[in-house]
Amino acid sequence: MPLSPNMRAAMFMTVSMAGFTVNDGVTKHMSEIMNMGQVQFLRGAFATLFITVLALQQGAFANLRLTLQPMVLVRVAGEVLATVTFLIALAQLPIANVSAVLQALPLAVTMGAALIYGETVGWRRWLSIAVGFAGVAIIVRPGLEGFSVYSLLALVCVGFCTARDLATKRIPERIPTLLISTVTALAVTVSGAFLIQPMGGWTPPSAFDLFLLACAAGLLLVGYQFIILAMRSGEISFVAPFRYTGLLFSILLGFLIFGDIPDLAMIVGSAIIVGSGLYMLYRERVVGRSKTAAESVGPSMAPEGL
Repeated sequence: MPLSPNMRAAMFMTVSMAGFTVNDGVTKHMSEIMNMGQVQFLRGAFATLFITVLALQQGAFANLRLTLQPMVLVRVAGEVLATVTFLIALAQLPIANVSAVLQALPLAVTMGAALIYGETVGWRRWLSIAVGFAGVAIIVRPGLEGFSVYSLLALVCVGFCTARDLATKRIPERIPTLLISTVTALAVTVSGAFLIQPMGGWTPPSAFDLFLLACAAGLLLVGYQFIILAMRSGEISFVAPFRYTGLLFSILLGFLIFGDIPDLAMIVGSAIIVGSGLYMLYRERVVGRSKTAAESVGPSMAPEGL
């Protein structure tokens, strides 16, 4: 029995989230072998290589001056800073905790779009944003036992991702997506190279280490490809909630690979964030607020250097 377009899109979204999560797991594992600056550099080098091949095939480099467009530069800067803060937090915190804080990104983007671009946001969605960030506070637990400054770093990462996504919404359509992705991946790679020495210096990688980092970079491309397929195949309002499968994958991977068991604060906070996000999607559907696929891919995506 053939799948409906929505069910096919839901499957694509789930595969995408699995790809991103396994990439995060590989990256966290590599942080035990080498510093995160080196991880960022090597993984970024593979990602840049892979995305450059695709960009060349599509002729995305026809006009390199387009990369100097202000919103492209803002997006690149936001992605670089988000990647650095994300990787440092990922190295120090359970993977599920970082993933849970990142689930607040759609709420932050909605808030930013209202404050900066003047998009209409009703009181119900403002309330869901407030409740969602209360869930983040429960996970971060500032001033309480179990607090980690790296949780705040994950929250800072949300801020940089928000700047990235808001800038993406204002990038002219004439600028090829693959050109933006290539320039971003290259910038992330170069910034990683500069961080290697301050973070502890170079650790000679084994052939297997390089293989794992190449796999991580490939998983990034798989994740982005499948999320685009998902958004193009089904209704956004039906597909978007399946992004939260990424949190489930993170909890499962953290338990199986790293032995992390979520505590009560993380579970309660995550439930509040996810509930707020789902309610916001519901309200957007009720008020008839439509989004293009391109606009919907960015928000709620963790920084991946592409």
